[in-house]
Amino acid sequence: MGKKFYKNSVGTGKYTGLLLIMPFVAGLVLFTAIPLGMSFAGSVSESGTYTEVLQSSDFYKSMAVTLKYVLILVPLKLVVSLAVALILSISLRFMGVYRTIFYIPSVLGSNLSVVIMWQFLFTSDGPVNKFLNLINIESVGWYSDSRHALSIIILLRLWEFGSSMIIFLNALKNIPSEYYDCAKTDGCGKVRAFFLITLPLLRDSIFLNLILQTISAFQEFNAPYLLTGGGPMKSTRTVGMLIYDEMFRYGETGYANAVSWILFAVITIAIILIWKIGRRGSEEF
Repeated sequence: MGKKFYKNSVGTGKYTGLLLIMPFVAGLVLFTAIPLGMSFAGSVSESGTYTEVLQSSDFYKSMAVTLKYVLILVPLKLVVSLAVALILSISLRFMGVYRTIFYIPSVLGSNLSVVIMWQFLFTSDGPVNKFLNLINIESVGWYSDSRHALSIIILLRLWEFGSSMIIFLNALKNIPSEYYDCAKTDGCGKVRAFFLITLPLLRDSIFLNLILQTISAFQEFNAPYLLTGGGPMKSTRTVGMLIYDEMFRYGETGYANAVSWILFAVITIAIILIWKIGRRGSEEF
């Protein structure tokens, strides 16, 4: 009997599949596994590095800014993206065009042109303050007042809700219309149907978006770096900016790597908590 070969769409060799995934494996090793190992080695290369980080007021201030940012942005982003998804799930002419328009901000991201536009909007005599003056509200020092500076970054990221919106849109399409027809027959209004039918059936999508947006928010760097530079008085200096400053401005590679691994631990703990809460809610449902 001859040798048996595994058949597949690109060949009949036994190791064809392995050869096909080798570029991915090589990339994973070269650009993920090795850098992670070097980062961890760098974080423990100097004794007392983690102790120094955990005794640093700069670290705790950056972590507080990051936690505040996460706790405000993530829920707002989920609510806004779900609301827009509900609107865009309606069958209307040219709805595909409208969905594309709403997704464009997420494609643009925090590139230089968007940052320049955002900086112009929130200058002392910019359109936002002019609008506030029209409704008899005093101008706000968005860049000079530590109470408001983080709001600019949150609004910028809130504007980029396209990825969450797409996930919600796909989930809404998978809800059978018969559920709403039965609810309407029983005299259930749209608001009540939303809470009794839509939200429970969107549980998995909400859970997925919550995890993805939490991870992304904890790693925030671009927006505060480009918009505020971490100011005023470090009120917008996230942990991501702290890592960058320590690594590239001050050359403290051990300190920066230690902060990175502590941030990784914080994100892991947060995701585990979200996962446990999500599983408990799923079991109750």
